[in-house]
Order: sequence, then structure tokens, then C-alpha cells
Amino acid sequence: MGVLTFSLNVTLDGCVDHQEGIADDETHAYYTRLLHEGGAMLWGRVTYEMMESYWPAVARGDEQAPPAIREWAVALEAKPKYVVSSTRTDFPWTNSHHLTGDLSEGVQKLKDSTPAGVLLGSGKLATELDRLDLIDEYKLLVHPMIAGHGPTLYQGGLPATRRLELLSARPLRNGAVAMHYRRAR
Repeated sequence: MGVLTFSLNVTLDGCVDHQEGIADDETHAYYTRLLHEGGAMLWGRVTYEMMESYWPAVARGDEQAPPAIREWAVALEAKPKYVVSSTRTDFPWTNSHHLTGDLSEGVQKLKDSTPAGVLLGSGKLATELDRLDLIDEYKLLVHPMIAGHGPTLYQGGLPATRRLELLSARPLRNGAVAMHYRRAR
């Protein structure tokens, strides 16, 4: 059985706005490695639509991009992408699949059928999946900045504090820190 790993950029004050953070070659290389290590991506509809509006064009070469960003886009294009949505059913981006039915059962089946693991990249969906005790690991890239606004990590709240065990902390040259945790059992 594969693990479900929640991975996202976050500022020191918990902001997860996709426009905040350091989007340089080192950051993209970090996420490209995560993509290569995992077997599939899992997103909510809003994240899927944000990603779909830009990254396929970069992968095709329709958008100018440095090599590290293009490598990320090409890896993302090839990766199976699963989307949770109750309002949209058509997901035309290459290798995209609609995850339907009971959320807990659907995500558990996805984990069971993806031995390399599933990378979750949506903040709101992470809150729901954490409430269902489905997230196994957390790989957060903490950026050296204070945004002073939201949205923030776990803004929707959890029923109880989630205790984590630190597996590694690796500083990047750009000042961000790659934090790897697993759920404390």
C-alpha cells in the first residue's frame, strides 16, 4: 500500500497562497523530485483548475520557461492526476481522472493501488483527508517570509491537534526548509 503525502508551500505564518513563496529553480527541482518519487497526484477541483490553466502549456513548449520549470511541467504532464470534485466531471488534461463516490473509500483505494504513493497538493482537501485520518506523511516547504494574509494551512480546522514525528529537515540555498513529517501513532 502506498502512502498519502501532503506537500505544499507554506510561509512562516502559515500562508498557502500559491503566489507567495520562492519560485526558483531550486524549489522546482525539489517538487520535481517529489513528483518522480510518487505514483500519482491528488488535488481538489480548485487546485486542478489552477494547475491546468498553466502547466500543460509549459509542458508543450507554448509558454517560455527555464529548464527547471519545464522539467517540472513535463513530469507533471506524465503523472496520473486524480481530482476530487462534486461540481465538475470533465478533466481533459492528460492523465487526469475524476475520483468519485465516497471520499474516504476512493482515497483509500487510490492509496492501495499506488505502491509508489500519492502526493496530495491541495490545502482544503488536505483538511478533509486529515479529518478522515488518511494522510500518512507531510512534506512542507517552509519559505522564509511572513505573508500577513491567507489562505492559511488548515484554515478549516481539525477536530483535534495532530501530533507529528520529524523525519528530516533540510535547508535549501534559497532559505526555504524542506520539512518531512509522518503522523505520530
